[in-house]
Amino acid sequence: MSQHRAAASRDTPGNAARKPGAGRHGAKHRVARRNTPSSTQVVGLTAALAAAAGAVGFSHSSLASPTQANSAVNVAALSMGSGQLSDLTTARIERRQLATRDSSRVELSGADLTKKQAAADRTAKARAAKLDATRALTTKRATALAKAKAAADAAEEKLRTSATRCEMMISGYHITATFGQGGGRWARNHTGTDFAAPIGTPIRSVMKGEVVSAEFAGAYGRQVRVRHEDGTETWYNHMSKFSVSVGETVYAGDQVGAVGVTGNTTGPHLHFEVRPDAGEPIDPMPWLRSHCGLNP
Repeated sequence: MSQHRAAASRDTPGNAARKPGAGRHGAKHRVARRNTPSSTQVVGLTAALAAAAGAVGFSHSSLASPTQANSAVNVAALSMGSGQLSDLTTARIERRQLATRDSSRVELSGADLTKKQAAADRTAKARAAKLDATRALTTKRATALAKAKAAADAAEEKLRTSATRCEMMISGYHITATFGQGGGRWARNHTGTDFAAPIGTPIRSVMKGEVVSAEFAGAYGRQVRVRHEDGTETWYNHMSKFSVSVGETVYAGDQVGAVGVTGNTTGPHLHFEVRPDAGEPIDPMPWLRSHCGLNP
């Protein structure tokens, strides 16, 4: 019996390792056992996959292949995360709606800006057109006014230079002596008309003519003589100053001197004489009325 136990002891798997080649075979067997899933693990994985497949509507009790197992796992994961997917989809939709609203606001803002710009352009064009019209009207009026003024100046110049135009020789006067008047103040009868006025009162040429004399003339004092186109001379006497020179052309109303008391005089006045063809003096009053339409 002891021999049988010893033989049995020698034939046990533990002792088999001592046989030649038994070590390599035993090692391979152990590695195979470690790499092979246990029945418990296989059953658990299968159950999990089956449960996942059942959750997404599959009726399979077992999986035929690893590919089917992976598909089931993916479906189960998608099914288990449907709530998160729904939240994600909702967030994306909200973001798209927000972007659409923002885009609409931008488009509306751009449209409003375009309308406002167009309105501003129309207003600017209307103002520019109104300004142009005002300028054109102003220019037209200025041109017309300039033409009218030029015409008026020309007419005035023509009238001023007319040989027949007449102006009163003096203003602010009163007559103190007439033509032909006699008395102790003159060596002979008075040869003109005296127009008394303050010293310095302007004396003017009665008509257009040429200055033929501007000098001191004895009893006449400072004297200016003007010859007119018909040959008649007018004399201006007793002046305090000369305003013209010999050879100068004067027109009706041009100043030739000023009232004074030079020569044979008892007070400031203008002694005015009219001498046709530079000859003997005549009464100035009828001549002023007939030739000039003046009535001193």
